[in-house]
Amino acid sequence: MDMWDSKVVLMILEGVKGTLYMTLTSTFFGYVLGLPMGIILAITDKNGIKPNKIIYKILDVIVNIVRSVPFLILLILLIPFTRFIVGKSYGSTATIVPLTIAAAPFIARMIESSLNEVDKGVIEAAQSMGAGTFTIIWKVLLVEARTSLIAGATIATGTILGYSAMSGTVGGGGLGDIAVRYGYYRYEQGIMIVTVVLLILLVQIFQTIGTKVANVLDKRKV
Repeated sequence: MDMWDSKVVLMILEGVKGTLYMTLTSTFFGYVLGLPMGIILAITDKNGIKPNKIIYKILDVIVNIVRSVPFLILLILLIPFTRFIVGKSYGSTATIVPLTIAAAPFIARMIESSLNEVDKGVIEAAQSMGAGTFTIIWKVLLVEARTSLIAGATIATGTILGYSAMSGTVGGGGLGDIAVRYGYYRYEQGIMIVTVVLLILLVQIFQTIGTKVANVLDKRKV
């Protein structure tokens, strides 16, 4: 196959589009699930603003179990569930399901860690002024931890991008699928190299954007 054939170039561009679609959509849904989980973990911890040993332990176990399962195994285990949700178990859209489930506990743990870094004095000051739990979460914890949260989002996006590439081994779509089909099965080393370089570039782009946003929001550098 001609490396610079228009069909190959179009295929690679579609692969980039598919990878971005999977990564960004999965990151969004991962935060829809992971953000509340992370907040609940932080506030129900023994040092949180609403300690609750039972709730914390239940969520802690769920997060640890899902995070302990390698993504490829999780992807295969979730094939019946994925098929039930989207009607098929292959392709970019189908891959979003296991990507989201894999991402949510990872995101939850990072959010918990970020919120736990907030100065306890700031929280106590808010409590002394009569602020309720929701107000403290929304106006104190999330605001004070915003730089760390953005940094965590950058890490999460890069991790999910890596997972999306792994999904190519089972027809997940995107650049990972191209790398497996052409680089591995057909020994097209040129295509393999291009897909790897593009994946690296995408991670670097996400990293650069995340770092710049975090620096802008970091009031300590104002």
